[in-house]
Amino acid sequence: MNVRRLIPTTAVAGAVVLGLTALSACSTSDAADGGNGDKLKVTASFYPMQFLTERIGGEHVAVTSLTKPGVEPHDLELTPRQIGSISESDYVLYLKGIQPAVDDAIKQSGVKNTVDAATLTTLENHGSEVSGHDHGHEGEEEHGHEEEAHEEHSEGDGHNHGEEGGADPHIWLDPVKYAEVAKGVGKSLEKADPEHAADYKKNTDALVAELGELNTAYETGLKNTSTKTFITTHSAFGYLAERYGLTQQGIAGIDPEAEPSPARIQEIHTIAEKEKATTVFFETLASDRTAKTLAKDTGLKTGVLDPLEGITDKSQGADYIEVMESNLAALQKALGAK
Repeated sequence: MNVRRLIPTTAVAGAVVLGLTALSACSTSDAADGGNGDKLKVTASFYPMQFLTERIGGEHVAVTSLTKPGVEPHDLELTPRQIGSISESDYVLYLKGIQPAVDDAIKQSGVKNTVDAATLTTLENHGSEVSGHDHGHEGEEEHGHEEEAHEEHSEGDGHNHGEEGGADPHIWLDPVKYAEVAKGVGKSLEKADPEHAADYKKNTDALVAELGELNTAYETGLKNTSTKTFITTHSAFGYLAERYGLTQQGIAGIDPEAEPSPARIQEIHTIAEKEKATTVFFETLASDRTAKTLAKDTGLKTGVLDPLEGITDKSQGADYIEVMESNLAALQKALGAK
């Protein structure tokens, strides 16, 4: 990367200071150095953002994720070193409303190329029950009244995570919304590093095509099922449910660690019987205790539905696409796909 050309277009607080040392280094080693020195320094807040920047940035970026594998992103506390590394980044991608510590640190970092993924698509409100049909499809049957209530607040920027009535930040679990975010990330990387714009565009197009195939697999795989209702300990799947005409019944709202009330457990039991739901899903990064207790009390099976907030050796796949394919298989089994 030609730092002399880059600095005026991405005058980053901190990068200017770094730029002085980088300039002297680059002038001698620009041509020879294929190492980190000439890559765009990218900070991603957690795995779904890391996946996008790595896939779209390719060989031109060095990506650091603030959330280590296996850490529940919502609980993240940043070290002083991590806060410092944000300030030294050329480009930061995060999702406002998921990690308050990250939101604060980014606000104070002064980095010019800072992108909030939530601004690249439309956020909506999902309570603990999400009614099925995607508002984006014309000619679809009338939405239920809960749906209307969601639509009224679909443009929201108060992503107060875990509170009823706040916009739901889990946009990456809908491949269509995630593809919208990918396009925005591609464009912003082109602006931040115009020298490699053609590669960013090519990588974005390839990723968007892959997400399109994933969307088609979900559409066809979940079209004919014996039930449309799934139960989960973490209400992260509102967008996914809405996209594919399913109903998510969250045991405990959007916060994965919240304990459900006895009344809610009774309610879930009734819903499971009425809707012929078979499975309580828990996730890989949080405790499965609630799911197991509920399953025992209601005679349901348990299964894993991964909200893809991080990849670990327990994940059912090596990256976003593979884990989403595993999620699809788990949903097909639980919903009785024909």
